[in-house]
Amino acid sequence: MDPIAHSDDNIRSVELSFGIIERIRESRTASLAELTTQTGLAKSTVHAHLTTLTNLGFIVREGDNYRLGLRFLELGEEVRNHRSEFRLIQGHVKTLAERFDERAQFIVEENGEGVYIYRETGSHAVQTDSGIGRRIHLHSTAAGKAILANLPDERVREIVDQHGLAAVTDMTITDEEELLAELAAVRERGFSFNREENLRGLNAVGVPVHDASGDVLGALSVSGPSHRMKGQKLEVDVPDLMLGMANEIELNLAYPQ
Repeated sequence: MDPIAHSDDNIRSVELSFGIIERIRESRTASLAELTTQTGLAKSTVHAHLTTLTNLGFIVREGDNYRLGLRFLELGEEVRNHRSEFRLIQGHVKTLAERFDERAQFIVEENGEGVYIYRETGSHAVQTDSGIGRRIHLHSTAAGKAILANLPDERVREIVDQHGLAAVTDMTITDEEELLAELAAVRERGFSFNREENLRGLNAVGVPVHDASGDVLGALSVSGPSHRMKGQKLEVDVPDLMLGMANEIELNLAYPQ
């Protein structure tokens, strides 16, 4: 049993609804009995929340099980399209994936975490669990470090205080001062590396993208198996193309047609 957490700042009924939604997301589908066991709530309480969420279109009942409804897809697309700048970047992510035949993505920071906005894969790309909207650590990923390097140190420390520096692999930076030194090096060269820090056997390069006001909008990254993403490809070829692409995006954002 994993009770739904409560904060005195929150409305409990809203916490319960979203807690139930999260458990359905984790399980993909779940029955009333399973959700009652997982949440530790009374069966009548879980049923009332499921009924309300179903009536609103956020949950779909299929036999004895419940799954998330496509209403979330509608809302997610609206969120992604809220920033017109994002649409300009989508084609570049596809170009990167095709050019290097690896996985490419565009990630933004929200509430101290990285969020996948776009992702494309080449024919030889490694298929890892990084779906659109998924949240990731910033300190252990190339795109995340590219974003952090373009935030004030004070904001970086706030993010570290909020989320910590989890050891995702034994290569992950887990010391705050070491991270700050790494971010200074990223600012100096203009791009970041992830050398098996988020997933063993996977390397990546990240490049920041700035909006028209000069603030970091997000970061592009290309990732691939460490036996392919190494040496000249990792340190020169991929970064050079990505830096040029980021510069082109930034010019288009600053001087729209």
